[in-house]
Amino acid sequence: MGNPRGFLEIDREESGYRPIEERLHDYSEVEKQLPDERRRQQAARCMDCGVPFCHWACPLENSMPEWQEMLYRGDWKAAYDILQDTDNFPEFTGRVCPALCEASCVLAVNGDAVTIRQNELAVIEKAFSEGYVQPRPPERRTGKRVAVIGSGPAGLACADMLNRFGHTVTLYEAADSVGGYLRFGIPDFKLEKSIIDRRVNILREEGLIIRTGVRVGTDCSAADVRKENDAICIAIGAREPRDLPAEGRDLTGIHFALEYLVQQNRIVRGDSIPEAALIKAFDKDVVVIGGGDTGADCVGSLNRQGARSVVQLEILPQPPERRSGDEPWPLWPKILRHSSSHEEGCERMWSVLVKRFSGTDGAVTGLSAASVAWESEDGKMIMREIAGSSFDLKADLVILAMGFIHVVHEGLVADLGVDLDSRGNIATDENCMAGVEGVFAAGDSVRGASLVVLAIQQGRETARAIDRYLNT
Repeated sequence: MGNPRGFLEIDREESGYRPIEERLHDYSEVEKQLPDERRRQQAARCMDCGVPFCHWACPLENSMPEWQEMLYRGDWKAAYDILQDTDNFPEFTGRVCPALCEASCVLAVNGDAVTIRQNELAVIEKAFSEGYVQPRPPERRTGKRVAVIGSGPAGLACADMLNRFGHTVTLYEAADSVGGYLRFGIPDFKLEKSIIDRRVNILREEGLIIRTGVRVGTDCSAADVRKENDAICIAIGAREPRDLPAEGRDLTGIHFALEYLVQQNRIVRGDSIPEAALIKAFDKDVVVIGGGDTGADCVGSLNRQGARSVVQLEILPQPPERRSGDEPWPLWPKILRHSSSHEEGCERMWSVLVKRFSGTDGAVTGLSAASVAWESEDGKMIMREIAGSSFDLKADLVILAMGFIHVVHEGLVADLGVDLDSRGNIATDENCMAGVEGVFAAGDSVRGASLVVLAIQQGRETARAIDRYLNT
């Protein structure tokens, strides 16, 4: 390693966020960037650990020690070349990945891990600014045609890899712009959409055919797409939301998280939304039900809209602040994490069961809930309501952010007749094929709602499987 004593001499330094009083008034990215020299010092903390567990933990198998050393030496081009060999879109993972690698960093055993995610973001942004990222069309075309349906991270990665292999790839997207959840789910304060456009422009120049505003199975038949192509990859995500069948659920003012986030992302980019359809949070008491990242994204948007108060409820217990003995290093620990949105203003409540909604004139005005205890019974965690723990919360607006249960079955999935697993997602074999000859699937439509980095990894894996299929 370039500096074998770096981890002893240099403390971990976070990039940090813009001041709350500033960022609450815009949707620009909240995370700052360190100057180049301080970033190189952070790369110097990567130690000669012998076995790089960061590499083991990364779904993409990024070669962290290698590109970290190049960054430390100031060879940004070499760092980029190594990084892009395994990660199609470091500009996405560098912003929204939870950094599984850092939990497995050897330094994390007893101290602070290397700032791998932030270093990665610095490398790819330097690569774009210096012009290292250039279109690289394939030298030859194979004559094979592939349709990739869905342009989220899995679909983008699959289409990118297949195009690199020389196949003619058409990427179908039902929305009017490419990106899937990256564009319409994740708020701009975490991922500005110009970052997506920058990459999409390169993919187009490399020969990727992109058709937006086309819902396969509705606007064109799945059968016709199959006839026109030698293989298909389904990468439409898991968009069937988990509902809360409680009394009063039909009151107005109760919305699914994705409904709210999609609308907000469209408003931020300048779309005109009919007044009657607007989900407004200004001067309202808002309750977000669901304690995950999607709920946190809603919290950040609600704060920017001027909500009077925001409460985020989670039915599971509050995680510990430090990793437990049940999740020893180098495993990913389920610990208490705070996002930038939580810092901006939010009350978080744990072990809470929502029992009913109340309202006036058909609109929600509050909810009734109770505290619950989780107990182990025959190896399973059982939830029990705590007697006498009921309470009420004011709520002029409720956002349901409880995740997604499986891929949407109506339309494309039903028309193609692919196999489904016990959870309702698409079942694939060891070759990523979905039970129908020439039809493959990747990402959340297979795994269920998960991480961007896992979707990219599975998109890459499925592309390789399709390439093998086309070459047999």
